[in-house]
Amino acid sequence: MERPLRLVTANPLDQLARTLEALLVVAGAPLPLEELVAAADDDGERVEMALGLLSERYREGRSGIVLEQVAGGWAFRASRDAAVACGRLFERPVQRGLSQASLETLAIVAYLGPVTRPEIARIRGVAADSAVAGLVERGLISEAGRDDGVGGAVKYRTTPMFERVFGLESLSQLPRLDDLAGDVDDLRERLHAVAEQRTA
Repeated sequence: MERPLRLVTANPLDQLARTLEALLVVAGAPLPLEELVAAADDDGERVEMALGLLSERYREGRSGIVLEQVAGGWAFRASRDAAVACGRLFERPVQRGLSQASLETLAIVAYLGPVTRPEIARIRGVAADSAVAGLVERGLISEAGRDDGVGGAVKYRTTPMFERVFGLESLSQLPRLDDLAGDVDDLRERLHAVAEQRTA
């Protein structure tokens, strides 16, 4: 005697989690919760619950990819165990170490940006052209308009890539500097210390 076919109905939350998983895979950048809610055409609370399911499924030590909240949104990244192999595959310049000049420049842009090259050079005490160009090439900083002064120097700010590489949801998660006032040497020393701390 033939057994009747049983229809298997998927758990709606699991189905939503799979949809979010697909959205995060095809996205080129971290997706904020609001964008995920709109793209999935679902309720915000349910989307958060489904993200919780995905976070458990794709957590460090359990999967080769990890779901994390970074740069103001949600994104997948390679697990720590797989990061070296992924680096060899893609040879991304942003993965390579930054020089002291680049670290100092990056710290200045992160804390004081948007900031111009002349301002960076004044704080560091040396020309910043090469460091700025290298950071732009790596996608860690980008142009953010021009200064109102004579000559209209280009201003620079950090990018979502910077937040993603340093594991920040936003710049507000940077270590705080107690007081930015003071002389240039004092500021340079504190920004230099922060740059070393972020890449230690």
